[in-house]
Amino acid sequence: MRKILKILFYLFIVILTIFGSFLLYATVDDYKPDEKIVVYDELENADTISDTLKISLMLWNIGYCGLNAEMDFFYDGGEKTRPEKEIVERNIAKIKNYLQKYNDIDFYLFQEVDKKSNRSYKFNEYDTISSIFPKYNAVYAKNYDVFFVPQPISSPMGSVNSGLMTLSKYAPSKATRYSFPGNYQWPIGIFFLDRCFLVNRYNINNGKELIIINIHNSAYDDGSLKQQQMEYLKIFLVDEFKKGNYVIVGGDWNQCPPNFSPNFKEDIMDNESRTDINENYLKKWTWLYYNMLPTNRRLKINYQKGKTLTTVIDYYLLSPNIEALYIKNIDFNFKYSDHQPVKAIIKLK
Repeated sequence: MRKILKILFYLFIVILTIFGSFLLYATVDDYKPDEKIVVYDELENADTISDTLKISLMLWNIGYCGLNAEMDFFYDGGEKTRPEKEIVERNIAKIKNYLQKYNDIDFYLFQEVDKKSNRSYKFNEYDTISSIFPKYNAVYAKNYDVFFVPQPISSPMGSVNSGLMTLSKYAPSKATRYSFPGNYQWPIGIFFLDRCFLVNRYNINNGKELIIINIHNSAYDDGSLKQQQMEYLKIFLVDEFKKGNYVIVGGDWNQCPPNFSPNFKEDIMDNESRTDINENYLKKWTWLYYNMLPTNRRLKINYQKGKTLTTVIDYYLLSPNIEALYIKNIDFNFKYSDHQPVKAIIKLK
């Protein structure tokens, strides 16, 4: 009996040592970006945009091409981590085909674009999307860089390298990554995203700038992280507008716009984990969204119309000197991602 206890004790020490070493390496290796990182700075080659131009945009969280309609996901209460490799390949091909057909948009704002992640079988989705638009300017801001995510234990997600991607028909004068404040407490935080927003600046012929912001706010939090992020963003937005600049924010906010009222015909609104942005957040600014189709689905089960919970968390925010002309969610029935693309057309006032 004593011998068995001794063996069990040594086994416990070995397991504890391995786990401690893993946690130590993850802590040392943790991606800790600066608050402000310039990712593109080519002022001499920057284009100048006319202040009378109608501007088209598309945003899309592509869900690293792994969260198609047949998928559930463990973070949402499901069981799966990723689909089979062939399905990821199919999702990439379908998204690529769609973008090739609609390749005349001025600005594309993508989220969850993997460069080299286990969850997407090391496919470089950034390169794939860039290849569709060889004449466009592509910038990238990393927001997820973990050497090994150990969850779920039964089928770990593994290494992740992912981020935001902005494509533009016009050459920006500068692009900068801004880190959001706050994160989950250690040790959970070292395995989660380092949230940020990506700011592209474009010269306007009236001497002002067009500011295009690609955003992806926190998910799976109690609302406190999103609140910190929104306050940080607000200071930035107000400052840019005071300069006379035109500001567009688009992406996956992981929260509904203020006072959102859905008008879905067949889908069910997700009110279980719903968070709305405060109605007094930025007065006189325009929340540009389409309320007749959802942009995101809950991943507790595979997508089933009329049964799966859905919501609108992908949309735009426009400064008061911008006029909204068009907004539409594109209905793919979540075939290739847990998010749907959102198109918009705007005009500078």
